[in-house]
This record gives sequence, C-alpha cells and structure tokens, in this order.
Amino acid sequence: MRGAALPPSDFCLIRHGETTANAQSIIAGVTDVALTARGRDQARALARRRWPQPVTLFASPAARARETCKRAFPQCGFTVISALRERDWGAFEGQPLSQQPIREDTPDGGESWPAMLDRVAGAIHAACAATPAGHLPVLVCHSGIIRAARVLWTPHDAGTRPPNAIPILFQRSGTFFEEKEL
Repeated sequence: MRGAALPPSDFCLIRHGETTANAQSIIAGVTDVALTARGRDQARALARRRWPQPVTLFASPAARARETCKRAFPQCGFTVISALRERDWGAFEGQPLSQQPIREDTPDGGESWPAMLDRVAGAIHAACAATPAGHLPVLVCHSGIIRAARVLWTPHDAGTRPPNAIPILFQRSGTFFEEKEL
C-alpha cells in the first residue's frame, strides 16, 4: 500500500482518551466503549494546548472519539467521518489484546488490513480537502488509524500503539510525511 497518493496538506491525528477497554487491555475495535475518568481528563488537558495555526476538526463516529473531541475543543464544532472508525476485529472484539492476530491476517467477521488502509487513505484525503487554507486538519480517531497513516505515508512501519490524547503531526517532507508529537 506504500505509494498511496500523499494527502494535499499536513494533518494531525489524535487517538481518543483512555477507554475502559484500554485500561483493561481489551480489543475494542468497532465496539463502542466509554472513556475512563483518566480519558476524560486527558481530553480536557488538550483544551489548554496551543495550536500552531487554526484547526478544522474531524472525528470518528465512535463515542470515545466524539467525546474526546468535545472535551478537547469545547468551543469548536467538528465533522464526523465514518471512515475514521477503528478496524473491525470481528471475532476478536472484546478479547484480551494478547489474543489479537497479526495485522495482516483478516479476522473472522472482521476487516482486512488492505481494506482498512484504503478506507483510512480516503478519510484523511477527504478531511484535508475539506479543510480551509491556513487551517490544520485535526482528526480525533484511533490507534489503528494512526498506524495505518504511518504505513501509508511515512518511511516507517505501523510502529507501536500511539499514546492516548497526544496530538501527532504528519508533516510533509519531500515524498513522504514525518511524524512528530505536537
């Protein structure tokens, strides 16, 4: 999937605040799980952050992402993009993370990795295209979305699970994007 067309602008991805599934090391995927008290605090802490430029907000349809977006950006509206949802882990939803299959395997009843990469590429392109000039597209999403963006547009692999509620800037550097925490 490397070689997917680069998005037209830099963009920022934020994994939602900590959830009950994160705290219990459970695979949530498309299962709607709640933020923990810590996750709500993490989201509120984002509201105090200074941004390098005005932002345009997008969020996954999952309640955990929408709540993070509302708490992190209480004065701003946001657009929900269905394709920013987490990967469907099928039969592995609700199971311990230790049971999670390798990324390249398609779980029974779940989404394949290539299908997820295509979906994520389309979602990020759509968000960038809908963002006014001079604004930074900020997408509140999931670990899997961030890992897919790494595979699509950085010289690195999917890497480790990103931390909750930390903005990660994908900044163009020639023919790829460099990833850095904001």
